[in-house]
Amino acid sequence: MLTNNQIKEIREHLEKAQNPLFFFDNDNDGLISFLLLRRFLGRGKGIVIKSFPELNVSYYKKVEELNPDYIFILDKFMVSDEFLEKAKTNNLPVVWIDHHESKKIIKSKDSIYYYNPLLIDKKNEPVSYLCYKIINNKKDIWLALIGCISDCYLPDFYKDFKKNFLELSLQKKNPTAFDLFFNSEIGKIARILDFSLKDSTTNVIRMMKFMISAKSPQDVLEENKYTKQILNRYNEINKKYQELMIKARKVANKKILYFQYAGNLSLSSNLANQLIYEFPDKLIVVIYFKNDFANISLRGKQNIKGLTAKIIKDIPGAVGGGHKNATGAKINSEYLPKFKENIKKHLI
Repeated sequence: MLTNNQIKEIREHLEKAQNPLFFFDNDNDGLISFLLLRRFLGRGKGIVIKSFPELNVSYYKKVEELNPDYIFILDKFMVSDEFLEKAKTNNLPVVWIDHHESKKIIKSKDSIYYYNPLLIDKKNEPVSYLCYKIINNKKDIWLALIGCISDCYLPDFYKDFKKNFLELSLQKKNPTAFDLFFNSEIGKIARILDFSLKDSTTNVIRMMKFMISAKSPQDVLEENKYTKQILNRYNEINKKYQELMIKARKVANKKILYFQYAGNLSLSSNLANQLIYEFPDKLIVVIYFKNDFANISLRGKQNIKGLTAKIIKDIPGAVGGGHKNATGAKINSEYLPKFKENIKKHLI
């Protein structure tokens, strides 16, 4: 967890920012982190980071276009040096909040303020959890829970949430984060928002505007002119998703579930999360490939981050990273046979 002084510092940065620009990772942890800070502050614009693995310098065009006085980076473990140098040159303070382990030692310096709980107590609570502690607004407890369970983390405030939203919770005595994500009504809302991020840029912006003003979780479930596209997109993607899940379950063997698919929609991370929930003792490898590249999601009980590093080490141009038990990687499609061979080699 961040220290009390760090939380105070971040709040001070937020209050100083008159025209903040928020960059956040393209998942629920990133989205909810942005929403919590934006709703607390009442101003600022949000940009979804779709590049992997880093926030690259191409996104600086948005800085030049929107002319912010502060940049906030949420839930992104890599930011290009070029991006940070441009911000420094333009005297723009950057507040970077993350919870991933990084090979590169990152320190706060030259108006770059870096916050990561791993540097404090070796714990890596989701950024949405950290942002909830920063804003300390009980009205947004439902949003914070969505961010946390989406990142496989059951927060200490779940009991408080359950008291106020019993109908959205589970009766199970000690649920896991993924119990809630896959089996409860608050989990359904989390999945709705997750799939909404996979819509067109125009519709994602509309969803964000709606969520900035949403007053309760029921607002998301109720179909009206504001939620119609959000719910339609969820139903559309969920149909494809369930079809893929049926196929993926069939290829599980004793040690590993290796599932590969193509198409116009990357759902590898979503599929991998549910598959590790359903097959907790297996190594989960889900590969989505399109054109020349393959996006890969790996999950498992063992040190998946270390395993991923070994598997991609001798693959040219491969990148990857994440958490101990959940990682992502990107490789050129021509090296998929080599990737599969490396998995077998390192699992023996």
